Amino acid sequence: MYRIITVYGGMLLEAMGRTLILALLGLFFACIIGLFFGILSVIKNRVCNVISQIFVDVIRGVPMIVLAFFIYFGVPYFFNTIIGGYNMTLSALQAGTACLALNCGAYMSEIIRAGIQSVDVGQMEAARSLGLSYATSMRKVVLPQAIRTMIPSIINQFIITLKDTSILSVIGFPELVNTAKNVQANTFMAFQTWAIVGVMYLCVITILSRSAKVVERRLNVGR
Repeated sequence: MYRIITVYGGMLLEAMGRTLILALLGLFFACIIGLFFGILSVIKNRVCNVISQIFVDVIRGVPMIVLAFFIYFGVPYFFNTIIGGYNMTLSALQAGTACLALNCGAYMSEIIRAGIQSVDVGQMEAARSLGLSYATSMRKVVLPQAIRTMIPSIINQFIITLKDTSILSVIGFPELVNTAKNVQANTFMAFQTWAIVGVMYLCVITILSRSAKVVERRLNVGR
C-alpha cells in the first residue's frame, strides 16, 4: 500500500480532481435541465406536464451505463451514418458530462418540482394579484423560497452524481475508478488499490454529507 501511495498517489489525486470536475459539470447542466422540466411539470398545461413526465420516466428507466454507451457510441453513429454528412465524434468528457447531466437532470426535475410545490399557493396568487406575470412571479417570488427547501436535496444529488461518475470508466474517461484499474494492472495489488480508492471516496463524500447537514440546519434555523 505504501508503494501505491508514494508512486501512484499523485495520479490518483489527479483522477479524483477530474472526477469532481466531471460531477460539477454534470450537476451544473443537470440544474438547467431540471429547472426547465421542473417548471414544465408544475405549470397548468397538460402538454407541458406530459412532456416533463415522459422525460423523467425515460431517463430514470434507462440504466446509466446504457445511457453512457448510447451517447458515446450511438449519437455519433446516428449523425454520421444514419443521417450522413457529419463527421461527429464525442470525447469521453463530453459524453460523460451529457450522460450525467441527463441522468441527474431527471432527478433534479423532481427535486425542483417538489420544491416549487412546497411553497404555499397563496404566494403565487398574491404575486399575480399585484400584476406580475407568471414568469416574473415564479422567478422573483416562488423560486427564491423554493431554493431554501431544495439546497439539501441538491447537495445529496451531487453526492449521488459523484459516485455515478465511476460508471463512466466504461467509456474511457480517466476518472478515479478508471485510473485505479490501471494502477491495479501495474501493481497487481487489488486489495490495496481499491482500499485506497474507497477511502478517497469516503473522505470526499463524508465532507459533502456533513456540509449538507450543516446547510440544512442553518436553513431550518433561518425559517
